[in-house]
Amino acid sequence: MKSILKTLLLGSMAVASIQAKAQKASLLDLTKNSESISGKKSYLNTPYVTAGDRLYMVGHQNGQFPDLGWHVTGEMGGIWNHPIKLMDGFSAKIHANGTSHCLDQATSFVNFPYGNKHIYQDILPNLSIQRFQFVPDKTEAVVVEYTFENHGLSPQTIEFEFTGHSDLRPVWLGERTNMIDAEDKATWQNKTQSWVIKDQNNPWYVQFGANISPTSHHQNTSECQFKSQGLGTNASLVYSIVVAPKSTFILPIVIAGSYQSETVANSTFTKTQKSASVLLQQKIKRYEAIAKQSALTVPDKKLEQAFRWVKYNTDWLVRDVPAVGRGMSAGMPDYPWWFGTDAEYTLKGLVATGKKDLVYDAVEVLNKLSEKENGNGRIVHEVSSNGVVFNPGNVNETPQFASMIWEIYQWTGDISFLQKYYPVIKKGLDWLLKENDKDKNLLPDGFGMMEIHGLNSEMIDVAVYTQKAFADAAQIAKILGDTEQGLQYERNATQIKHQINTDFWVPESQSFADFIGTREQTLHLIDDAIIRADTLQKPWAVSDLKQLKSSVEALPKGTKKGFVLHHNWVINTPMEMGIADSEKAKLALTNARKYTNPFGAFVTGIDRDESSNAEEAPSTFLRKSFTYTGAVMTLPTGVAAIGENNYGNPDGALWYLNKMTKTFSYVLPGAIYEVSPDYGMMCQAWNLYSYATPIIKQFFGVRPQAGEKMIVVQPQMPSSWNDAKIEQVHIGDNTLTMAYHKTTSSIKVDLLQTQAAWKIKVQYPKGKYTSWKVNGKSAKPATQEGFEYIWVSGLKNVVEVH
Repeated sequence: MKSILKTLLLGSMAVASIQAKAQKASLLDLTKNSESISGKKSYLNTPYVTAGDRLYMVGHQNGQFPDLGWHVTGEMGGIWNHPIKLMDGFSAKIHANGTSHCLDQATSFVNFPYGNKHIYQDILPNLSIQRFQFVPDKTEAVVVEYTFENHGLSPQTIEFEFTGHSDLRPVWLGERTNMIDAEDKATWQNKTQSWVIKDQNNPWYVQFGANISPTSHHQNTSECQFKSQGLGTNASLVYSIVVAPKSTFILPIVIAGSYQSETVANSTFTKTQKSASVLLQQKIKRYEAIAKQSALTVPDKKLEQAFRWVKYNTDWLVRDVPAVGRGMSAGMPDYPWWFGTDAEYTLKGLVATGKKDLVYDAVEVLNKLSEKENGNGRIVHEVSSNGVVFNPGNVNETPQFASMIWEIYQWTGDISFLQKYYPVIKKGLDWLLKENDKDKNLLPDGFGMMEIHGLNSEMIDVAVYTQKAFADAAQIAKILGDTEQGLQYERNATQIKHQINTDFWVPESQSFADFIGTREQTLHLIDDAIIRADTLQKPWAVSDLKQLKSSVEALPKGTKKGFVLHHNWVINTPMEMGIADSEKAKLALTNARKYTNPFGAFVTGIDRDESSNAEEAPSTFLRKSFTYTGAVMTLPTGVAAIGENNYGNPDGALWYLNKMTKTFSYVLPGAIYEVSPDYGMMCQAWNLYSYATPIIKQFFGVRPQAGEKMIVVQPQMPSSWNDAKIEQVHIGDNTLTMAYHKTTSSIKVDLLQTQAAWKIKVQYPKGKYTSWKVNGKSAKPATQEGFEYIWVSGLKNVVEVH
């Protein structure tokens, strides 16, 4: 009897000790002062991401890990440590009072900028469970913390079982670098009281366990209907715990991995387990810093919040694979690697929101991969995380690289950066014309942004981005003293601009053409488009296309001209880049508004449907199947907004931004889907371009010239915004904060900068205002190229116009 009592007493002491130890390690307490957004119950069965630059986890908001994605069919969810996958996910269940309950139906989901939380209510009477998780920065591990809360007056004794489902496998295209999957084998590591699982033919490891000892461990007995394909295995940990009345019990699980060795995995596991709280605090502080950089305050609080979270979303997509490079991936879950065009849009927004170091890393990985694959200045399109190039580059990506480099220089003023990449630009522009311009008219042939079969002649977006590339390269050449080359680039830019405004303009459609092509090519494309429109049940489009076909058939054989066929979003790129003649731009922008719905701009205008005339968005949309056909996307919407701003219509730009903002938190709280409102990638990198450019560069009019230690400010606010502010905009070694205030008779702009010697040029269209004041004193503006302007310097200035 004494022996039994002694055993019971020791067991109770052990449980009490476990409980005390666990409670000290609570991570949820650290999140109490953080912003967060709760999800919708109708979208609990959709994906979320717990993000880190080395490792990330993708599952469903209800706590499950179903098969997701198509690049590797069904395998794009789970836990990834690129270039390998670690786990399909994990399952958990509790045993109490003779019953078992799987934790696979969370009743709510909460997203933080740096992690997320699943809440399970009514699992047992008076017991609720929360699962919080985050991925530490620069760490190949994820921390999953379970909090058991007893709301009753009696202690609750439960058995908690955690099962990890390994799937140590290579990334998409892994076989091209001899990454061949093999069966996984689990081994119990007594020292750390954790499971270690290895791919039998590769040095790929995953390790998981808690900071307390389990009461038992076993393999291959999970009962939570976890479906897993591939060559993985599963292993379980069982913990017996007591939750005291009106208190909580905290159990943190660490999952760590390595594609190098067991030693690395074990070191990461141990370090993360010991310092999870510190690592979370560091991550929270870093996200607070992201919020403060280019921090926006405007009357529309949802747009303000969306802009802040889009900055967070972009950080979720940082991909660091030491053997390949660090940069921006495109989107989750199916594009977690590097793309040329996605980066070329995204980095323009990223440099405007204060992430210079990441921008430099991203440019370097894109350049390195392109040079290795092509060696001729051509910029790659898509590269898997093992460094294998899938597509060596569409034609638009090479000129966009040149303009991206120029934009980054404008913000940083780093002459060495220009010197490093100018040779790449020269090679690329040379390749662009020598290899892709068969008729030598400076309009390259080939696929651009639209990946529609047959659209590979002279495309409008390729022409526009080529024109901008030559114009920007001319500026770079001038700065670097390459005078003769710069003059040739300038001549090219001038000629292409003329061609865009003549050859691509279709007066009867009041639109720029989708492409310039031959009569025969166009007839084939029309037939394909009729089949598409008929399949999508778009009778208006079928009718329009048949009329177009009749007019094209009447053309002489061999005719080559511009055609408006698909009404693809890229017809707005002349306005996006500001190279369209003003009158043509206004007509084209008016026409473009017809190809929208409550969420934004259609990718392909002939896919427009009955929702086009609606302004209000439904509360739930729920696509039945994944498709890009009929899609409305954020990039086309952002491009249209930028075009409206370029031609003096900030209200039109805000109209598009508000459409896009309707999709914010629509599915995944705190995120905007790639395809509006609720399918495609759950977060997409180029969304930052679609917000940062219209807001920072156009509404606030911040146009840096950091190389000259100068900032041009040309405010152009929507009419509904009387007060607006942007804080801590990093430009070179300077930081600008700008506040805008409008009354019925005046506009006042407060300017604060950290470098007094920098000059700020405040300008407005000529004749718009009759009276100027600087710091309360009358000032006379100068005039140049249709603008009136004044210069100010010093740390603080107030410029007022009436």
